[in-house]
Amino acid sequence: MDEWLVRAWESGVFDERERAVVAGRSEGRTLDEVGEALGLSRERVRQIQNRARKRLTEMADLVQDGWREKAHATGTSPAAPREAFAAALGVVDHVALDELLAAAGLEAPRTWAGPLRGWWSIDAGALDGALRRLIDTAPFRGDELGRAAAEAGLPAGLPLAELLTHPGSRLALSPDRHWVRRKARGRDAAYLWLLEAGRPCQPDELIAPMAATTVAAVREALRRDDRFRQVRPEGTWALTEWTHLRASPYATAVEAMVAVVTESGPLSRARLFARVTELYPVTPWRLKQCLLSDQLGETPDGLIDLVSRGARPFEEEEPAQPDTMAVEGEVLGVRIPVTRDILRGSGVNVHTWLTWRLRLRRAPMSRTFTTPGDHAPLVVRRGTSSAQLSSLRRHALELEVVDGCVLAVLLRLDDDTVRVGHGCAPDSCPARRARAAASPAVNV
Repeated sequence: MDEWLVRAWESGVFDERERAVVAGRSEGRTLDEVGEALGLSRERVRQIQNRARKRLTEMADLVQDGWREKAHATGTSPAAPREAFAAALGVVDHVALDELLAAAGLEAPRTWAGPLRGWWSIDAGALDGALRRLIDTAPFRGDELGRAAAEAGLPAGLPLAELLTHPGSRLALSPDRHWVRRKARGRDAAYLWLLEAGRPCQPDELIAPMAATTVAAVREALRRDDRFRQVRPEGTWALTEWTHLRASPYATAVEAMVAVVTESGPLSRARLFARVTELYPVTPWRLKQCLLSDQLGETPDGLIDLVSRGARPFEEEEPAQPDTMAVEGEVLGVRIPVTRDILRGSGVNVHTWLTWRLRLRRAPMSRTFTTPGDHAPLVVRRGTSSAQLSSLRRHALELEVVDGCVLAVLLRLDDDTVRVGHGCAPDSCPARRARAAASPAVNV
């Protein structure tokens, strides 16, 4: 790696003020902001930056033939990081490289969050276009973000979570950590919920994922969206794209998969998925989850068959451990944010690492933990597509927590007992702040 750029930067060619201007502009500060810090006018800062850029360009012309062409070739992507240009030019990644790229006609890609600093492209608007193509595919599950981004033409390594959660983005994270459109959060969340469930749902089942307040609100929202249709006389809600509902005798995708294997015998995964999709159209992700059913397994030659016929049951591979869960000795700790759903008494969806660690690696499976006093036992359940804790409402009420607090759930693995505590730090506890605000001032 040639270090001529660093040597030139640290030599006496550039004075302290020039280096400060270039560094400030590389960090995203405006001409006015840099000028205010250095006691210079906006125009003077611009002149100093242009002078430094001209000197760097002259040096590059002396030591590297074709550096502009190499920069352009790297910048054909909607966005490429500065280190990619450094590698292409054979130089050390350095703030001074920004000036060379600007001199070659490249620009910082434009996004709704402003210019994307540290990234460059020959077409500043290409990244915004790719981001909007990504939005057009919404809603999608949180774990599908990488796939959706690649299909939209977005380069790897982008700070997507930062861009998509920016106030200017048309996407937002749902309570289930899926990507939904800001102006259709509830309906998009219902779409993903139904897609994952693979079956029509009663409107009261959709209250929690939609963050709705009443069944009537659920019905009104879905009625106005042509992605949903009501199944009568049951009164359930389904996806319009489910053409199988009238003809299919199966209640779930798992039931359809078991029926196909029972009738046809061992099948390859590709043939099984194709057959099941004809009977019960769901996503490949949902079909893969169905394999965790305790009725299905794998034969020695890699086919899928019934466990009752000797197939070895599938087990979930270890997912990445979330930072909200930890194990110390025989105690497994889980930090759970308090939401309106918990305070209403709904079950809590949790990361499947918990059920994997509890060895609930097929479905349906559950493990019960007893609680002190007269509390109902706490049950951890593993389904084919999700993991869930039973209601924590009574614990939440007794601990006097509010929306935004944190519950600390401590599961003892040696005796299957559980304790639930208040997990907030004292100086950042919403419940404590609310109580302090409600307390009358004491006159001394």
